[in-house]
Amino acid sequence: MQKISLAIHGGAGTILKELMTPELEQEYTRALNESLQAGYVILEKGGRAVDAVQAAVMSMEDNLLFNAGRGSVFTNKGSHEMDAAVMDGYNLSAGAVAGVKNIRNPVELATAIMQHSNHVFLCGTGANEFALNQKIKMEPDEYFFSQFRYDQWKAMRDGDSYALDHSNAKVEALMKDKKFGTVGAVACDKNGHIAAATSTGGMTNKKYGRIGDSPVIGAGNYANNKTCAISCTGHGEPFIKAVAAYDVSCMMEYKKLSLYDAMYEVVNKKLVAIEGEGGMIGVDAAGNIAMLFNTVGMYRAARNSHGLEVVKIYGD
Repeated sequence: MQKISLAIHGGAGTILKELMTPELEQEYTRALNESLQAGYVILEKGGRAVDAVQAAVMSMEDNLLFNAGRGSVFTNKGSHEMDAAVMDGYNLSAGAVAGVKNIRNPVELATAIMQHSNHVFLCGTGANEFALNQKIKMEPDEYFFSQFRYDQWKAMRDGDSYALDHSNAKVEALMKDKKFGTVGAVACDKNGHIAAATSTGGMTNKKYGRIGDSPVIGAGNYANNKTCAISCTGHGEPFIKAVAAYDVSCMMEYKKLSLYDAMYEVVNKKLVAIEGEGGMIGVDAAGNIAMLFNTVGMYRAARNSHGLEVVKIYGD
């Protein structure tokens, strides 16, 4: 019988139990469980993997705990620029969006691009125009404001540095027990079709319209029924250079590695060699799940129809 599976992540980085309050840990656990439920119920009802990953990611985009959608970080200009991607392993269809503003759920826009345009990747004002055409839900600037994000940005805005929420020492005093990150999901449905989705608000204080790996097909997000569905999180530049998500697929296809072994090669060897900090989640068409990272922790959760159900934060 085909195994249905779903895995999600909410970012990887310096996530230490000693810096986490019981209350905040409970909030993260609840948020990850909500995302897992949002996607898994679709798979349980016989729905498609691509719909499940969108639902799981939208749940995290709506939660201020995560650096995506509503919880996105501030750019150097004090605004929000969001990126997202989705890919269907059944037919290799994909949609991606970068540098959009006021979009409540960027992953929903990425899916609309995949399904209702002749393109794969849209950015900036053009992507926002397409969103209006597709009646994608918009929100005012105030919707994306959080005091913590604002304080974090204020501490950095007068300098030239930028930061992943969960790794830069300069903002460690502000971070304390609050760690945030890119979100993503991968799934395998009852037909053995797989899909991946990823969404992010990028780096705090980013300039020049910087875009990381999250919306780049093959770098931060990839899905192919022949091999795997992958969603990445971490320092985007090395993931782009490594074409990290596609590299996992290549090693499965050409070297015949298992999902876990291919992901291990990329996360713990290839990325480490170019100082690429982060992690990834993956699933194959048999419903196998792997969640690997080379950082201290990664917000992650997984569930399948064979009894697996796990929610983890730290590197245990």
